[in-house]
Amino acid sequence: MRKTINAAIVQAAPVPLAIDHGIEQLVQHVDKAARDGAEIIAFGETFLGGYPLWLDEASDAAMWDHPGTQALHRIMLENAVVEGDQRFAPLQELVDRHDVMVSVGAHERRRSSLYNNQLLFRPNAKPLSHRKLVPTHGERLIWMRGDGSTLKPHVAEDGSVIGSLICWENWMPMARAAMHNQGEHIHVAAWPTVRESYSVASRHYAFEGRCFVLAAGTIQHQSDLLHGLELAGGNAAAHELLSAMDSKQLQSGGSQIVAPDTSILAQAGSQSEIIIAELDMEQIGEALTSLDTDGHYSRPDIFELSVNTKAQDGVVWSDS
Repeated sequence: MRKTINAAIVQAAPVPLAIDHGIEQLVQHVDKAARDGAEIIAFGETFLGGYPLWLDEASDAAMWDHPGTQALHRIMLENAVVEGDQRFAPLQELVDRHDVMVSVGAHERRRSSLYNNQLLFRPNAKPLSHRKLVPTHGERLIWMRGDGSTLKPHVAEDGSVIGSLICWENWMPMARAAMHNQGEHIHVAAWPTVRESYSVASRHYAFEGRCFVLAAGTIQHQSDLLHGLELAGGNAAAHELLSAMDSKQLQSGGSQIVAPDTSILAQAGSQSEIIIAELDMEQIGEALTSLDTDGHYSRPDIFELSVNTKAQDGVVWSDS
C-alpha cells in the first residue's frame, strides 16, 4: 500500500431532480479535483438528484395522495440512475484517464423502486454500489431498503481498502463492525450536512475503525430545488410544494477529513469548496497498536456477528 494518498471532498450544491445536468456538473467537479492532485474524491449523500429536502421542510409533504409529493416521486423515478447507466460514460472516462476514485451519492432506480446509492467509480472497473440499508424517518416515503449484498468495500491494486456508509448507517453498530472486519483504510461517510452530531459520528468511526474518514456534506437552497424542477420539466403541484419551504440555506456543508486519531485534517465551511488532505497511511498501523476492534480488542468467544450478503430480490425465477 502507498504511504500517502491525496483525498478530497467536493462540497457543492447539486442539481436537484435533473440528474442529466447533475452528471455534467459532477464531471466538471471531478476534473478540477483530479487536476488539483486528488486521488480519491468524495461527494455527499444523493449528490446526483439532490437530497429530498421537502420531506423535512414542507409540512404537507407526507399527506396521503399529496399531488406535489407524487409529482416529485414520478420525476425522481424518471431521472434516477440505473445499473450500467450509459450517462456515466464521461465520468468513467475521466476516472480512467486520471486514475482516480470517485464516491458519489445518487437516486437509483431498480425495477419500480428508488434506492439511496453511494457509488464508487474506479479506474477500469464497474462502479461499486452501496445501497442505504435503512432509510431514516421520512426518507422511507422515497427509498427502498438496501441489503447485505452491497456492504463490500473496494480493494485497490495497491491493497488499500475503501468503503462507505450513508448518513445514519454510521450509527449502526453492526454495520460498522461489518465494515471494520473488512479492513477499511479509507471510509466515506456520506451526509446531507455534517452537523455537529454527524461530525461526532464521523470522528468516532475513524477512531473505532482506525481509518481515515471523508465526511462529505452538500449545500442546498430552496432555489436549487426550484431550478432543478424546472430543468426536469417542471410541475405546478411540485412547484407549489417546494415554494412553501423556507428560502434560507437548507444544507450547510461542514465536510471534514478525519484521521484515525480523530484529528481533523481539513474542514469545510458552509459554502461551495473543495477540501483536500494528504493521508499518511502509516498512521493506521500505529493506531492499531492500542485498539483493533476487529482483532486484539475483540472477544469473538463472546460476540459473533453474522452478515447475510445474499441479494434480497424477493422473486426468484428458476428453470427447475
